[in-house]
Amino acid sequence: MPVTKVEFHTQAPDRLLYASRLLRKAAASGAQVGVTADETTLRQFDQLLWTFSGTDFVPHCFQDAPMQVLANSPIVLSQNPQTLARSILLNLGSDVPVDFEQFARIIEIVSEDADDKRQARNRWKRYASSACELSNHVLQATAPR
Repeated sequence: MPVTKVEFHTQAPDRLLYASRLLRKAAASGAQVGVTADETTLRQFDQLLWTFSGTDFVPHCFQDAPMQVLANSPIVLSQNPQTLARSILLNLGSDVPVDFEQFARIIEIVSEDADDKRQARNRWKRYASSACELSNHVLQATAPR
C-alpha cells in the first residue's frame, strides 16, 4: 500500500489566503484537489476563492454540485473527505481527516496562531504514528512595503 505524503506549510500569515493562492497554482497546473474543513470554513473559503483576485478565477465547486460541474472542477470542497475522488487533499480542518490514507498527498497549512500551531502539532503526531511521509515547508515572510 502506498504511503501518504503529508506536507505542512507553516508560518502562513493568513491560512485561507495562502490556500487560495496555492489552489490557483494547482488548478493552473491541472491538479485535482479536494478541500476539507467544517462548513463555516468552507463557506468562507468559497467566498475567498471568488474574490481574492480581481484577475484570476479558481474553478471550484462543492461536493453536492451537479455531476457535470463536479467532473469539470479541479477543486472540490467537502466536509466529508471520504466523498472526494481526488489524490490530493487540502485539509483546512483542525483534525486529521477520516480515512486520510485514501489520499496520495495531503497539504496542511498552519498559521502563526498559537491554537492553530497546537492543533497542527497534534495532526503531525497522528500522521507520524501512521507512518506517513512528512515534510515541513516554512513559508518565508516578505518584507512589508
